[in-house]
Amino acid sequence: MKKMLSKILFWLGFGIIPIFMAAAMSGKTTISGEWGVASYIVIFAAIALMYLGFELETSSPKRIAVIAVLGAVGAAGRIAFAAIPNIQPTTFIAIASGYVFGPSAGFMVGSTAALVSNFFLGHGPWTPWQMFAWGLAGSSAGIVKRLSPHIGKWGMAFFCLLWGYLFGWILNLWSWIAFVKPLNWQSFLAVCTASFWFDTLHAVGNAAFYLLFGTSFMKILERFRHKMAATQKIS
Repeated sequence: MKKMLSKILFWLGFGIIPIFMAAAMSGKTTISGEWGVASYIVIFAAIALMYLGFELETSSPKRIAVIAVLGAVGAAGRIAFAAIPNIQPTTFIAIASGYVFGPSAGFMVGSTAALVSNFFLGHGPWTPWQMFAWGLAGSSAGIVKRLSPHIGKWGMAFFCLLWGYLFGWILNLWSWIAFVKPLNWQSFLAVCTASFWFDTLHAVGNAAFYLLFGTSFMKILERFRHKMAATQKIS
């Protein structure tokens, strides 16, 4: 029952942003002047649903500890690469974590890395969007593993590359809703076009991190996963 409920909460959190975005662009709702406030209600609701789903799904202290460590590693990697525009290992770490440990764990690693690193790099209205975007990168990797378990090295490198752009587009949502009028597909496309080269740096960096470190890093994570599974069976 708990697993079923956690899956329902996960997919609700996963799908709430596309539904909200479509509503914003339609111009047919009654909150036309309050999209900024509404967007934060929606993003916090999405994150809360994901966290609650993880809470219902996970009972192993060891799994929680590993996820916390990976979140800290992702945060440290972002801080270490802060001087290089939009190139950091955080997205790669979230994706690798989600691929090995599953969608909910991937979300927790990505969102934790964003939250913790912003205590050093600066919190702002972008923080919940970064938490959601990095979390979604991790959780989507877990879904990809279930759909295509033999995706291969180059397939994963392309997936990491793609998330450089997807991350940028999700982050563009908050600035688009807050500062751009009117809210439609044309104005959102203009915002994404303006961030294209910045997002490209992120995409290329993600693919490079995976090609350089992906195989060995994911082997380490797989080893931890197998050890945790073995100890749970023994206990």
